[in-house]
Amino acid sequence: QVQLVESGGGLVQPGGSLRLSCAASGSIFSSNVMGWYRQAPGKERELVAAITNGDSTNYANSVKGRFTISRDNAKNTVYLQMNSLKPEDTAVYYCNLKQPYGVNSWGQGTQVTVSS
Repeated sequence: QVQLVESGGGLVQPGGSLRLSCAASGSIFSSNVMGWYRQAPGKERELVAAITNGDSTNYANSVKGRFTISRDNAKNTVYLQMNSLKPEDTAVYYCNLKQPYGVNSWGQGTQVTVSS
Protein backbone atom coordinates (compact mmCIF):
# COMPACT_ATOMS: atom_id res chain seq x y z
CA GLN A 1 0.00 0.00 0.00
CA VAL A 2 1.21 3.46 -0.93
CA GLN A 3 -0.23 6.72 0.36
CA LEU A 4 0.42 10.10 -1.27
CA VAL A 5 -0.44 13.24 0.69
CA GLU A 6 -0.44 16.55 -1.17
CA SER A 7 -0.34 20.08 0.18
CA GLY A 8 0.23 23.64 -0.99
CA GLY A 9 -2.66 24.41 -3.32
CA GLY A 10 -4.75 27.54 -3.07
CA LEU A 11 -5.84 30.78 -4.68
CA VAL A 12 -3.21 33.04 -6.23
CA GLN A 13 -3.27 36.06 -8.51
CA PRO A 14 -1.91 35.87 -12.07
CA GLY A 15 1.87 36.18 -11.99
CA GLY A 16 2.05 34.74 -8.51
CA SER A 17 3.72 31.61 -7.20
CA LEU A 18 2.76 28.47 -5.33
CA ARG A 19 4.69 25.44 -4.14
CA LEU A 20 3.07 22.02 -4.04
CA SER A 21 4.40 19.17 -1.94
CA CYS A 22 3.60 15.46 -2.01
CA ALA A 23 4.85 13.00 0.59
CA ALA A 24 4.76 9.29 -0.20
CA SER A 25 4.63 6.56 2.42
CA GLY A 26 4.25 2.79 2.44
CA SER A 27 5.93 0.24 0.15
CA ILE A 28 8.17 2.29 -2.12
CA PHE A 29 10.86 0.94 -4.42
CA SER A 30 14.03 3.00 -4.75
CA SER A 31 13.56 3.07 -8.53
CA ASN A 32 10.50 5.15 -9.33
CA VAL A 33 9.12 8.20 -11.07
CA MET A 34 7.24 10.89 -9.16
CA GLY A 35 5.17 13.42 -11.00
CA TRP A 36 2.42 15.98 -11.05
CA TYR A 37 -0.63 15.85 -13.29
CA ARG A 38 -3.50 18.30 -13.51
CA GLN A 39 -7.10 18.23 -14.62
CA ALA A 40 -9.13 21.31 -15.43
CA PRO A 41 -12.94 21.20 -15.63
CA GLY A 42 -14.08 19.52 -18.82
CA LYS A 43 -10.55 18.48 -19.78
CA GLU A 44 -8.54 15.31 -19.56
CA ARG A 45 -5.86 14.81 -16.94
CA GLU A 46 -2.47 15.84 -18.31
CA LEU A 47 1.13 15.47 -17.24
CA VAL A 48 2.65 18.64 -15.82
CA ALA A 49 6.08 17.42 -14.79
CA ALA A 50 7.85 14.24 -13.71
CA ILE A 51 11.16 13.36 -12.09
CA THR A 52 12.99 10.05 -11.73
CA ASN A 53 14.85 8.92 -8.64
CA GLY A 54 17.98 9.89 -10.60
CA ASP A 55 16.65 13.46 -11.02
CA SER A 56 15.88 13.26 -14.74
CA THR A 57 12.97 15.59 -15.43
CA ASN A 58 10.24 16.01 -18.01
CA TYR A 59 7.90 18.99 -18.39
CA ALA A 60 4.81 19.83 -20.38
CA ASN A 61 5.58 22.49 -22.96
CA SER A 62 3.01 24.79 -21.39
CA VAL A 63 4.92 25.00 -18.09
CA LYS A 64 8.56 24.92 -19.23
CA GLY A 65 10.49 27.85 -17.81
CA ARG A 66 7.81 28.56 -15.20
CA PHE A 67 7.51 25.36 -13.14
CA THR A 68 10.28 23.38 -11.47
CA ILE A 69 9.94 19.84 -10.15
CA SER A 70 12.30 18.50 -7.50
CA ARG A 71 12.41 15.66 -5.00
CA ASP A 72 13.94 14.59 -1.72
CA ASN A 73 14.56 10.85 -1.95
CA ALA A 74 15.29 10.54 1.77
CA LYS A 75 11.80 11.89 2.51
CA ASN A 76 10.04 10.30 -0.49
CA THR A 77 8.71 13.76 -1.24
CA VAL A 78 8.24 15.58 -4.52
CA TYR A 79 7.79 19.31 -4.96
CA LEU A 80 6.42 21.52 -7.71
CA GLN A 81 7.47 25.15 -7.64
CA MET A 82 5.07 27.11 -9.83
CA ASN A 83 6.01 30.65 -10.83
CA SER A 84 4.43 33.17 -13.20
CA LEU A 85 1.10 31.44 -12.80
CA LYS A 86 -1.59 32.01 -15.41
CA PRO A 87 -5.37 31.58 -15.26
CA GLU A 88 -5.01 28.58 -17.58
CA ASP A 89 -2.98 26.83 -14.87
CA THR A 90 -6.16 26.57 -12.82
CA ALA A 91 -6.86 22.89 -12.18
CA VAL A 92 -6.81 20.13 -9.63
CA TYR A 93 -3.22 18.97 -9.32
CA TYR A 94 -2.55 15.30 -8.59
CA CYS A 95 0.62 13.71 -7.32
CA ASN A 96 1.61 10.42 -8.99
CA LEU A 97 4.10 7.69 -8.14
CA LYS A 98 5.04 5.10 -10.76
CA GLN A 99 6.93 2.06 -9.53
CA PRO A 100 8.15 -1.22 -11.03
CA TYR A 101 5.70 -4.04 -11.76
CA GLY A 102 3.01 -1.59 -12.86
CA VAL A 103 2.38 -0.12 -9.43
CA ASN A 104 0.83 3.31 -10.02
CA SER A 105 -0.42 5.46 -7.14
CA TRP A 106 -2.31 8.78 -7.00
CA GLY A 107 -2.84 11.47 -4.42
CA GLN A 108 -6.25 12.89 -3.60
CA GLY A 109 -5.62 16.11 -5.54
CA THR A 110 -5.17 19.73 -4.52
CA GLN A 111 -6.95 22.69 -6.10
CA VAL A 112 -4.92 25.48 -7.67
CA THR A 113 -6.87 28.55 -8.73
CA VAL A 114 -5.24 31.46 -10.54
CA SER A 115 -7.54 34.45 -10.59
CA SER A 116 -7.58 38.14 -9.89
